[in-house]
Amino acid sequence: GLENMGLRFLVPETARLPQLNSVFVPEGIDEAAVRETLLRRYSLEIGAGLGALAGKVWRIGLMGYGASARNVLFCLSAIEGVLAESGVKAAHGGAIPAAQAVLLEKGYR
Repeated sequence: GLENMGLRFLVPETARLPQLNSVFVPEGIDEAAVRETLLRRYSLEIGAGLGALAGKVWRIGLMGYGASARNVLFCLSAIEGVLAESGVKAAHGGAIPAAQAVLLEKGYR
């Protein structure tokens, strides 16, 4: 779902963790403002990049209860909406169908 909204992962798929991944912040976006909007509007907190990656990546984690299909879809929908409002020219509406396909493939109902 993240890739379907135009976000690029920091590391290749073979090096990604199931519970936490970093994606590059789209160019020209105020990353802190996006995180603040997600927190204020949706009570959804994503992490900022640390050290040399500060301001360049977001750390998105879904663990335990947060990893439910419902929460994954909620997270993707919220991020996609805020990015669209921020002017990211991503395929708006593409993240949810892509994530649903993966969830069905993996057996999540």
